[in-house]
Amino acid sequence: MADPDLRLLAERLQRICLGAGLTVATAESCTGGRVCDALTDVAGSSGYVRGGVVAYADALKEALLGVPAIVTRQHGAVSAQAARAMAEGARARLGVDLAVAVTGIAGPSGAAPGKPVGLTYVAVADPAGIEIRRFVWSGDREANKAASTRAGLELILERASALAAGTATPSDAADRAKAAGSGGAD
Repeated sequence: MADPDLRLLAERLQRICLGAGLTVATAESCTGGRVCDALTDVAGSSGYVRGGVVAYADALKEALLGVPAIVTRQHGAVSAQAARAMAEGARARLGVDLAVAVTGIAGPSGAAPGKPVGLTYVAVADPAGIEIRRFVWSGDREANKAASTRAGLELILERASALAAGTATPSDAADRAKAAGSGGAD
């Protein structure tokens, strides 16, 4: 793992999950498995990481994660709705307490009206509900993938901490979505 900050996030998540008996899985698109890679770079991760799905194609999101085809048709693969469905699907299909999903447009191509390069959604599904965050990164492909990986790790760490502390509250995309981009709100 090249980024020492990602290692620290993964180590913190591991301590919390092992201490609280929580299990984790990932559902990734634009990050290409980097979130799961960061988690499994820490020795002992097999004690809580159950696996991950890298589903780049919409058909695989549907087949492997149970993302309804209507979600991708109506909202696109890069949307809060797709991130939600990916996280829920990973949680259910991999049988874990927490599942993190990342979907976005890493660039340099792929932008569409209303969906710029760098647009990324990160979602975590856990027993208290779903939390989804929207980001718009302004870097190149590598920087956007790195930022999305970090955002995924930070959100799952936040949710695991709340579950372990007994302070997790029901969350929903409609009232808990947070926006960030280029280091601030977009």
